[in-house]
Amino acid sequence: MKEWEQWFMEKRAQRAVDALRRNWMEAEFVPTSAQAVEKIMAMIPDGASVGIGGSVTLGQIGLVQALADRPVKLLNPFSKGVSPEEGGRLRREIFTADYFLTGTNAVTENGELYNIDATGNRVGAMFFGPGRSIVVTGHNKIVRDLHAAHRRVKEWAAPMNARRLGYKTPCAETGVCSDCSSQERICRVNVTISKQPRFSNIHVFIIGETLGL
Repeated sequence: MKEWEQWFMEKRAQRAVDALRRNWMEAEFVPTSAQAVEKIMAMIPDGASVGIGGSVTLGQIGLVQALADRPVKLLNPFSKGVSPEEGGRLRREIFTADYFLTGTNAVTENGELYNIDATGNRVGAMFFGPGRSIVVTGHNKIVRDLHAAHRRVKEWAAPMNARRLGYKTPCAETGVCSDCSSQERICRVNVTISKQPRFSNIHVFIIGETLGL
């Protein structure tokens, strides 16, 4: 990344961090994924229960594997070999976890978190249930406002996620959202966290790298 690109990215990330803090969420910018993993691992004590939400970013930065090597109770519905029934049980148990880790589809410069989900367990656990929700995102997910966040998900993240997961939706074939009625549609729950909700404890890490979808 060129010096001026680095400067611009960090300025934009800091605006988002400041806005998130004004909206009562904890937030910080970290330059690298390695630094983010180190900080998050230090936040989670041995013996804690830790839920994992569907996130490409968490896998990319190595956080899930790092936690698997720790003496914590890892609640990961996406682990290899987990049956649909066990996955459903884990998703429900995550709501009582000490920590919940996930990514986000978009974060606005106004300090809002915007997400679209197929089931709702991921977005639900972001703001209710777990003792602390830790949201990890790359700087590439910062957008100007909610309109831009919605466009980013519909025009970029959703088609690629549908393709990645092997769902038979129109966007997984064309790469373009058609607001479908497919039984495998993943855009079913739209959630905007505009202020930290009551009884929530949200901590957002914005990493100075391109991560996730």
